Amino acid sequence: MTDTDLQPERTKRLRALERTLTRRIMLFDGATGTEIQNLGLTENDYRNQDLAGLSASLKGNHDLLNLTRPDAIGSIHRRYLEAGSDLISTNTFNATSVSQADYGCEAFCYQINRAGARLARTACDDMTRLTPDRPRYCVGILGPTNRTASMSPDVNRPGFRNIDFGTLLAAYEDAVRGLADGGADLIMVETVFDTLNAKAAIQAILNHSEATGLELPIMISGTITDASGRTLSGQTVEAFWGSVSHAKPWFIGLNCALGASDLRPYVQTLSTIADTWVCVHPNAGLPNELGGYDETPEDMAEVLEEFAEAGWLNLMGGCCGTTPAHIEALAQIIAKVPPREVPAA
Repeated sequence: MTDTDLQPERTKRLRALERTLTRRIMLFDGATGTEIQNLGLTENDYRNQDLAGLSASLKGNHDLLNLTRPDAIGSIHRRYLEAGSDLISTNTFNATSVSQADYGCEAFCYQINRAGARLARTACDDMTRLTPDRPRYCVGILGPTNRTASMSPDVNRPGFRNIDFGTLLAAYEDAVRGLADGGADLIMVETVFDTLNAKAAIQAILNHSEATGLELPIMISGTITDASGRTLSGQTVEAFWGSVSHAKPWFIGLNCALGASDLRPYVQTLSTIADTWVCVHPNAGLPNELGGYDETPEDMAEVLEEFAEAGWLNLMGGCCGTTPAHIEALAQIIAKVPPREVPAA
């Protein structure tokens, strides 16, 4: 079955999603990577018959688990749905040929993305059958890759680039095709630290929609890397929105790098200038000295409730270090605070 075969059901879901967004704040899921790390998987969990001949260590290449341990990934999706998530993200953050090249797994990217979308789609459909008055939605994830098209990785060669736009575009097009064929309702370009990379991802989505006639709404989430209030490639929130607004995304937001309280001024700015729905899914605070995250579900919920009461949010969730318990705490917020009203363009 191809993405165009799935379009009637996808269209029905998208219209339901639009209606729900006018009535209430919706809930995204939390971190996938840290949940996977808690499973204590071994090298063998990251291999199947097709991957057996690869010489590189594959442990830690979490996207491969869509193919080798679908039960583990499906279980994570189900726990977030049970915690209250309306939208579930695919386990495909590094599922582009650019990122998979580190493991020699470039040839498997389409399969990884399609399998990741099918796992999330199945989990969402299973939950929707239990609560048909509350549909759940699959969000295909496009991560930023481990390269940057705007900046040189070598301080001694400022004009050097280790990736170009065409290579990024081709990688993202392959990923988008897999996500769409697997049944993703929307595609999120997330953890954007370099807007030029994001533009390649956006163009890949637009190209796929044009080629197939498929309605594939775009979500975009940037990353403020430090107290400067800028992305890694130097853009303020206002400049970031100005650079991607041409794509007419359904959602614009911020995630990762910082905890909820540190994102406050940037979420406020985005909610003021964007003429579309606003989302935020912060980390569970900043990493501690052991690389863990200490912000409790109650701490995060308290801050995001302030954001919601200020009228800044249409969608909330969690990024690094967040758990189903964090999402369950956020579910209590969305039950009592109305959504942000989208200003006229």
